[in-house]
Amino acid sequence: MFHDRARIVARSGRGGDGALSFRREKYVPRGGPDGGDGGRGGDVTLVADPSLRDLSSLRGRRVFAAARGGNGGGSRKHGADGTPVDLAVPVGTQVTGEDGGLVSDLARAGARVVVARGGAGGRGNSRFATPTRQTPRFAETGMPGEELELELRLKLVADAALAGLPNAGKSSLLRRISNATPKVADYPFTTLQPVLGTVEARDGAQLTVADVPGLIEGASDGVGLGHAFLAHLERARLLVHVIDGSEGDADDRFATIDRELALYGAGLDERPQIVVLNKADLTPDPARFSVDDARIVAVHRVSCATGAGIEDLKRALFALCPVAPELGDEEAELPEFLDYRPAPPARRSFRILRTDRGFRVVGAIPGDDELEEALRGAGIRRGVLVEIGDEELEWE
Repeated sequence: MFHDRARIVARSGRGGDGALSFRREKYVPRGGPDGGDGGRGGDVTLVADPSLRDLSSLRGRRVFAAARGGNGGGSRKHGADGTPVDLAVPVGTQVTGEDGGLVSDLARAGARVVVARGGAGGRGNSRFATPTRQTPRFAETGMPGEELELELRLKLVADAALAGLPNAGKSSLLRRISNATPKVADYPFTTLQPVLGTVEARDGAQLTVADVPGLIEGASDGVGLGHAFLAHLERARLLVHVIDGSEGDADDRFATIDRELALYGAGLDERPQIVVLNKADLTPDPARFSVDDARIVAVHRVSCATGAGIEDLKRALFALCPVAPELGDEEAELPEFLDYRPAPPARRSFRILRTDRGFRVVGAIPGDDELEEALRGAGIRRGVLVEIGDEELEWE
């Protein structure tokens, strides 16, 4: 089954704790602090993989958690960075946050975006040594990672997309012109999920064509099946409008679908279109079509049953499909994904230090709930001493 949506929880790793350590060697009395820093927590990253067609690989698992950074050690040993998690998603995947706002859009093969950044590692006590404080008996704990609930939405990336009413013959046409094998039957809504096919020319050139469930009047408002997949038409550079030419009302059928494309928006009603009058074998005379529209770049009469007109249509697809925009010198410097999320603050307003007696909170003291969550994340246990300003409290 085709899956164009998935909801996941991305949980990055917490940073490792800095070490509280002093140099201990024979003949070296009072060897100074030598605690190393903790490692950075692992990131959760989305990677656009051109070999994937949908988001079904993410359906069986909801939480993706990266590893925590390693703790620092004596002799100024730095903790290992946490192992990241790379999630492969199809090209064209959009990421939205809990509030529904767009986080990022992976529109190119190989695009990478970090959706949950790992926490910074804590500094070891050797980093706090000064001429006046030569034996610091505290070290920082690691910063927490991010945890975000995200919705992934796929918009197919295709050169051309088939649009039309149910039972117009879109699936049969895709079978004829490409390597795809969608289900074909003589009843409406045979196609329930989008299908991608590759059209090959004799010179080796290729085009990707998408077939989506048939649209009906009111599709832009959620009527029928096709409304859920109108988004898959957004990235297509050419629309192939398939009409059942045997019914004798091709102009009205064109107007019905064109109206729904306009109501949906996203510029679908402005795309160049090839009109395909299908089922030419069922009428003795060529199907009539009298719509005069600048967007219509060609009209073809074909029969998917007999193959009549199919080769001419394939040649027209390669000749009329707009060329994908090439990256110029300036565009080459642009990132390979669009990131709409504001960067989080580099550090929070307080830090938790690990001491030889327990923990110490320094900086702007947060509220009780935030402080409790931070201390639990640092690994506090019952009976441990917590220093907050001039107060010393025992954790219960």
